[in-house]
Amino acid sequence: MVRNAIIAFVLGLGLAGAAGAQHEAELDEANNNIANTASLQRGAKYFVNYCLGCHSAKYVRYNRLAQDLQLSEQQLIDNLMFTGERPFDTMANAMQPGDSERWFGITPPDLSLIARSRGTDYIYTFLRGFYAAPERPTGVDNIVLPGTAMPHVLWELQGTQRAVFATDEEHSGAEVIERFDMARPGELGVEEFDSVVRDIVNFLDYIGEPIKRERQQLGIRVIGFLLVFLLIAYMLKKEIWKDVK
Repeated sequence: MVRNAIIAFVLGLGLAGAAGAQHEAELDEANNNIANTASLQRGAKYFVNYCLGCHSAKYVRYNRLAQDLQLSEQQLIDNLMFTGERPFDTMANAMQPGDSERWFGITPPDLSLIARSRGTDYIYTFLRGFYAAPERPTGVDNIVLPGTAMPHVLWELQGTQRAVFATDEEHSGAEVIERFDMARPGELGVEEFDSVVRDIVNFLDYIGEPIKRERQQLGIRVIGFLLVFLLIAYMLKKEIWKDVK
Protein backbone atom coordinates (compact mmCIF):
# COMPACT_ATOMS: atom_id res chain seq x y z
CA MET A 1 0.00 0.00 0.00
CA VAL A 2 2.77 2.40 0.96
CA ARG A 3 4.70 1.55 -2.19
CA ASN A 4 1.64 2.13 -4.39
CA ALA A 5 1.01 5.44 -2.69
CA ILE A 6 4.59 6.55 -3.33
CA ILE A 7 4.36 5.53 -7.00
CA ALA A 8 1.06 7.37 -7.38
CA PHE A 9 2.57 10.46 -5.73
CA VAL A 10 5.60 10.43 -8.02
CA LEU A 11 3.42 9.95 -11.10
CA GLY A 12 1.22 12.79 -9.93
CA LEU A 13 4.24 15.07 -9.68
CA GLY A 14 5.30 14.06 -13.18
CA LEU A 15 1.87 14.78 -14.64
CA ALA A 16 1.73 18.09 -12.83
CA GLY A 17 5.13 19.01 -14.21
CA ALA A 18 4.07 18.00 -17.73
CA ALA A 19 0.90 20.05 -17.43
CA GLY A 20 2.92 23.03 -16.21
CA ALA A 21 5.36 22.63 -19.08
CA GLN A 22 2.56 23.03 -21.61
CA HIS A 23 1.98 26.55 -20.27
CA GLU A 24 5.60 27.62 -20.06
CA ALA A 25 6.17 30.78 -22.05
CA GLU A 26 9.47 32.05 -23.32
CA LEU A 27 10.49 34.95 -21.11
CA ASP A 28 11.66 38.24 -22.55
CA GLU A 29 14.71 39.90 -21.03
CA ALA A 30 13.87 42.83 -18.79
CA ASN A 31 17.31 44.45 -19.11
CA ASN A 32 16.56 46.64 -16.12
CA ASN A 33 19.20 48.63 -14.29
CA ILE A 34 18.76 49.43 -10.60
CA ALA A 35 21.55 52.01 -10.85
CA ASN A 36 19.21 54.16 -12.97
CA THR A 37 17.69 56.41 -10.31
CA ALA A 38 15.34 58.17 -12.75
CA SER A 39 13.91 54.80 -13.77
CA LEU A 40 13.42 53.85 -10.11
CA GLN A 41 11.59 57.13 -9.48
CA ARG A 42 9.25 56.49 -12.41
CA GLY A 43 8.80 52.88 -11.33
CA ALA A 44 7.82 53.99 -7.82
CA LYS A 45 5.22 56.32 -9.32
CA TYR A 46 3.74 53.60 -11.51
CA PHE A 47 3.78 51.11 -8.64
CA VAL A 48 1.86 53.47 -6.36
CA ASN A 49 -0.64 54.41 -9.08
CA TYR A 50 -1.30 50.96 -10.57
CA CYS A 51 -0.19 48.28 -8.10
CA LEU A 52 -0.44 49.52 -4.53
CA GLY A 53 -4.24 49.54 -4.59
CA CYS A 54 -4.26 45.74 -4.41
CA HIS A 55 -0.68 44.69 -3.63
CA SER A 56 1.45 45.75 -0.71
CA ALA A 57 5.20 46.06 -0.25
CA LYS A 58 5.20 45.69 3.52
CA TYR A 59 8.96 45.24 3.87
CA VAL A 60 9.72 48.68 2.41
CA ARG A 61 9.47 51.96 4.30
CA TYR A 62 8.70 55.22 2.55
CA ASN A 63 11.60 57.11 4.16
CA ARG A 64 14.12 54.48 2.98
CA LEU A 65 12.56 54.79 -0.46
CA ALA A 66 13.06 58.56 -0.42
CA GLN A 67 16.68 58.20 0.67
CA ASP A 68 17.62 55.69 -2.03
CA LEU A 69 15.64 57.40 -4.80
CA GLN A 70 17.02 60.85 -3.91
CA LEU A 71 13.63 62.32 -3.03
CA SER A 72 12.96 64.94 -0.40
CA GLU A 73 10.34 64.26 2.25
CA GLN A 74 8.02 66.77 0.61
CA GLN A 75 8.44 65.12 -2.80
CA LEU A 76 7.72 61.78 -1.13
CA ILE A 77 4.51 63.07 0.45
CA ASP A 78 3.34 64.91 -2.68
CA ASN A 79 4.02 62.13 -5.20
CA LEU A 80 3.94 58.76 -3.46
CA MET A 81 1.81 59.07 -0.31
CA PHE A 82 -1.89 59.72 -0.84
CA THR A 83 -3.75 58.03 2.01
CA GLY A 84 -2.31 59.66 5.11
CA GLU A 85 0.75 57.46 5.60
CA ARG A 86 3.70 58.68 7.64
CA PRO A 87 7.21 58.70 6.16
CA PHE A 88 8.31 55.84 8.42
CA ASP A 89 5.32 53.65 7.49
CA THR A 90 5.66 50.62 5.25
CA MET A 91 4.02 50.45 1.81
CA ALA A 92 0.82 48.70 2.86
CA ASN A 93 -2.45 48.84 0.93
CA ALA A 94 -5.89 49.55 2.33
CA MET A 95 -7.63 46.50 0.84
CA GLN A 96 -8.91 43.98 3.36
CA PRO A 97 -7.88 40.34 2.68
CA GLY A 98 -11.51 39.19 2.92
CA ASP A 99 -12.63 41.72 0.32
CA SER A 100 -9.83 40.87 -2.10
CA GLU A 101 -10.51 37.15 -1.80
CA ARG A 102 -14.20 37.75 -2.48
CA TRP A 103 -13.51 39.97 -5.49
CA PHE A 104 -10.59 38.11 -7.08
CA GLY A 105 -10.87 34.63 -5.57
CA ILE A 106 -7.43 35.07 -3.97
CA THR A 107 -5.64 37.63 -1.84
CA PRO A 108 -3.12 39.54 -4.01
CA PRO A 109 0.40 38.71 -2.77
CA ASP A 110 2.83 41.15 -1.24
CA LEU A 111 5.34 42.25 -3.88
CA SER A 112 8.32 43.10 -1.69
CA LEU A 113 10.24 39.98 -2.74
CA ILE A 114 8.51 39.07 -6.01
CA ALA A 115 11.55 39.97 -8.14
CA ARG A 116 13.78 37.72 -6.05
CA SER A 117 11.35 34.80 -6.10
CA ARG A 118 10.19 35.00 -9.73
CA GLY A 119 12.94 36.95 -11.46
CA THR A 120 12.77 40.23 -13.37
CA ASP A 121 12.29 38.54 -16.76
CA TYR A 122 9.19 36.76 -15.45
CA ILE A 123 7.60 39.99 -14.20
CA TYR A 124 8.50 41.88 -17.39
CA THR A 125 6.93 39.21 -19.60
CA PHE A 126 3.92 38.81 -17.30
CA LEU A 127 2.98 42.50 -17.30
CA ARG A 128 3.20 42.58 -21.11
CA GLY A 129 1.50 39.21 -21.62
CA PHE A 130 -2.19 39.93 -20.99
CA TYR A 131 -4.61 39.19 -23.81
CA ALA A 132 -8.38 39.33 -24.26
CA ALA A 133 -10.24 36.26 -22.95
CA PRO A 134 -13.99 36.97 -22.72
CA GLU A 135 -14.63 33.68 -20.91
CA ARG A 136 -12.47 34.74 -17.96
CA PRO A 137 -14.05 36.67 -15.03
CA THR A 138 -11.63 39.56 -15.56
CA GLY A 139 -11.95 39.43 -19.35
CA VAL A 140 -8.24 38.69 -19.81
CA ASP A 141 -5.74 35.86 -19.46
CA ASN A 142 -1.97 35.83 -19.37
CA ILE A 143 0.57 33.94 -21.45
CA VAL A 144 2.95 33.50 -18.50
CA LEU A 145 0.38 32.60 -15.84
CA PRO A 146 -2.70 31.03 -17.49
CA GLY A 147 -5.82 31.39 -15.39
CA THR A 148 -4.48 34.36 -13.46
CA ALA A 149 -7.00 36.15 -11.25
CA MET A 150 -5.25 39.48 -11.79
CA PRO A 151 -6.95 41.97 -14.10
CA HIS A 152 -4.91 43.86 -16.67
CA VAL A 153 -4.38 47.03 -14.66
CA LEU A 154 -2.20 48.60 -17.38
CA TRP A 155 -4.75 48.13 -20.17
CA GLU A 156 -5.26 51.86 -20.67
CA LEU A 157 -1.57 52.25 -21.40
CA GLN A 158 -1.00 49.09 -23.45
CA GLY A 159 -4.40 48.63 -25.04
CA THR A 160 -6.07 45.26 -25.61
CA GLN A 161 -4.20 42.40 -27.27
CA ARG A 162 -5.83 39.50 -29.09
CA ALA A 163 -4.06 36.14 -29.02
CA VAL A 164 -3.54 34.31 -32.32
CA PHE A 165 -3.34 30.56 -31.75
CA ALA A 166 -1.56 27.88 -33.76
CA THR A 167 -1.21 24.10 -33.43
CA ASP A 168 1.98 22.79 -31.88
CA GLU A 169 2.48 19.95 -34.34
CA GLU A 170 6.05 19.16 -33.27
CA HIS A 171 5.21 18.38 -29.64
CA SER A 172 1.81 18.05 -28.02
CA GLY A 173 -0.46 18.98 -30.91
CA ALA A 174 -2.24 21.41 -28.61
CA GLU A 175 -3.06 24.99 -29.45
CA VAL A 176 -0.39 27.48 -28.46
CA ILE A 177 -0.20 31.25 -28.72
CA GLU A 178 1.68 32.18 -31.87
CA ARG A 179 1.56 35.96 -31.53
CA PHE A 180 -0.47 38.90 -30.29
CA ASP A 181 -2.43 41.31 -32.47
CA MET A 182 -3.48 44.68 -31.14
CA ALA A 183 -7.27 44.72 -30.96
CA ARG A 184 -7.51 48.18 -29.44
CA PRO A 185 -4.52 50.53 -29.11
CA GLY A 186 -3.69 52.07 -25.77
CA GLU A 187 -2.37 55.45 -24.79
CA LEU A 188 1.25 54.41 -25.39
CA GLY A 189 3.09 52.84 -28.28
CA VAL A 190 4.76 49.46 -27.91
CA GLU A 191 8.21 50.80 -27.06
CA GLU A 192 6.82 53.40 -24.67
CA PHE A 193 4.75 50.77 -22.85
CA ASP A 194 7.73 48.42 -22.65
CA SER A 195 9.70 51.26 -21.06
CA VAL A 196 6.95 51.78 -18.45
CA VAL A 197 6.94 48.08 -17.61
CA ARG A 198 10.74 48.07 -17.39
CA ASP A 199 10.56 50.94 -14.86
CA ILE A 200 8.07 48.96 -12.75
CA VAL A 201 10.27 45.86 -12.92
CA ASN A 202 13.29 47.98 -11.99
CA PHE A 203 11.47 49.28 -8.92
CA LEU A 204 10.39 45.78 -7.87
CA ASP A 205 13.95 44.58 -8.34
CA TYR A 206 15.18 47.41 -6.11
CA ILE A 207 12.71 46.82 -3.26
CA GLY A 208 13.57 43.12 -3.25
CA GLU A 209 17.03 44.10 -1.96
CA PRO A 210 17.38 47.84 -1.32
CA ILE A 211 20.99 47.42 -0.24
CA LYS A 212 21.94 45.72 -3.51
CA ARG A 213 23.44 48.82 -5.15
CA GLU A 214 25.47 49.62 -2.04
CA ARG A 215 26.61 46.00 -1.81
CA GLN A 216 27.71 46.00 -5.46
CA GLN A 217 29.61 49.27 -5.07
CA LEU A 218 31.29 47.96 -1.93
CA GLY A 219 32.22 44.77 -3.78
CA ILE A 220 33.88 46.78 -6.56
CA ARG A 221 35.91 48.74 -4.01
CA VAL A 222 36.96 45.57 -2.19
CA ILE A 223 38.05 43.90 -5.45
CA GLY A 224 39.97 47.05 -6.41
CA PHE A 225 41.74 47.04 -3.03
CA LEU A 226 42.64 43.35 -3.40
CA LEU A 227 44.07 43.95 -6.88
CA VAL A 228 46.22 46.83 -5.64
CA PHE A 229 47.32 44.75 -2.64
CA LEU A 230 48.17 41.86 -4.98
CA LEU A 231 50.35 44.16 -7.09
CA ILE A 232 52.14 45.51 -4.00
CA ALA A 233 52.64 41.99 -2.65
CA TYR A 234 54.05 40.82 -5.98
CA MET A 235 56.48 43.74 -6.19
CA LEU A 236 57.53 43.15 -2.57
CA LYS A 237 58.12 39.46 -3.29
CA LYS A 238 60.25 40.37 -6.32
CA GLU A 239 62.30 42.79 -4.22
CA ILE A 240 62.89 40.33 -1.37
CA TRP A 241 63.79 37.39 -3.59
CA LYS A 242 65.75 39.23 -6.27
CA ASP A 243 69.15 37.99 -5.00
CA VAL A 244 68.04 34.38 -4.61
CA LYS A 245 68.98 32.19 -7.57
